[in-house]
Amino acid sequence: MVIGMSSQHSSNVNGGTNDCNVLTKSQILRVVLTMFVFVLGLTSVPKNIPKDTTLLDLQNNKIMEIKKDDFKGLTSLYALVLVNNKISKVNEKAFEPLLKLQKLYISKNNLEEIPKSLPKSLVELRIHENRIKKIPKDVFNGHKNMNCIEMGGNPLENGGIEAGAFDGLKLNYLRISEAKLSGIPKGLPSSLNELHLDHNKIQAIEMGDLSQYNNLYRLGLGFNNIRAVENGSLSSLPTLRELHLDNNKLSKVPPGLPDMKFLQVVYLHSNNITQVGVNDFCPVGFGVKRAYYNGISLFNNPVPYWEVQPATFRCVTDRLAIQFGNYRK
Repeated sequence: MVIGMSSQHSSNVNGGTNDCNVLTKSQILRVVLTMFVFVLGLTSVPKNIPKDTTLLDLQNNKIMEIKKDDFKGLTSLYALVLVNNKISKVNEKAFEPLLKLQKLYISKNNLEEIPKSLPKSLVELRIHENRIKKIPKDVFNGHKNMNCIEMGGNPLENGGIEAGAFDGLKLNYLRISEAKLSGIPKGLPSSLNELHLDHNKIQAIEMGDLSQYNNLYRLGLGFNNIRAVENGSLSSLPTLRELHLDNNKLSKVPPGLPDMKFLQVVYLHSNNITQVGVNDFCPVGFGVKRAYYNGISLFNNPVPYWEVQPATFRCVTDRLAIQFGNYRK
């Protein structure tokens, strides 16, 4: 059984972007209890929820606290949606009955910490847009099935991520965007395929920052304060396909791009790049590139594009893949 108790009939169940194989509307057959929800608005988790419920949708209400027995007996629950409530407290034993829970969406609330004792069966956690300032060392202990965490929009600084906080996780996807990070965090899972750190205060990419992420194919660092990319700092990303460095303060094209054999998309627009060298993107001589570029954005940079040599883009699939111009002081 699927139960939906939302004060907005057509809202987005994930409360954010459609990543990590989130539940789509076509997968959610809601039984809306109109009188109970739309008139009053829920301030707590309702009682007597059917034991065979597999998806419980309580988004867009006014729930302030998750209590110990709120989910008692819901052993078949697969997905729990608590997006856009006023939750500031979660009892540390509240999730114990949820032995089969794989998706927990608890974004857009007032949480100041990641709930303790998350179900070990959890695959996806969405906890963005809360008030979380700390990721304790043991909060994800034993979560071997977790592959996606979305926790952007929290006031998290580098010092708030305790050493070993992500130990044991085999994540494919991690987003800590719109936070207060001043550098690329240390000790993130080496299994990552996608890492999104956009809209932070990161100032540089230094040697060793990315050394453990051999499986990364998409890296998002747009909308930061990055002025420099240290030579060799990207060399540990052999399978990277997309690099987002737009809306930073770079004065030149990052070094090392010609050696990235699978890189196909590079966003460098809205920086301070003043020149583009003939070997900034493509290998020299007989250097091998396994996949040609299909997107290079350089617009909104003070670079005189008419001075850039055509050979600069000799490893690009089509000239339409290159975006130049439109610079304003």
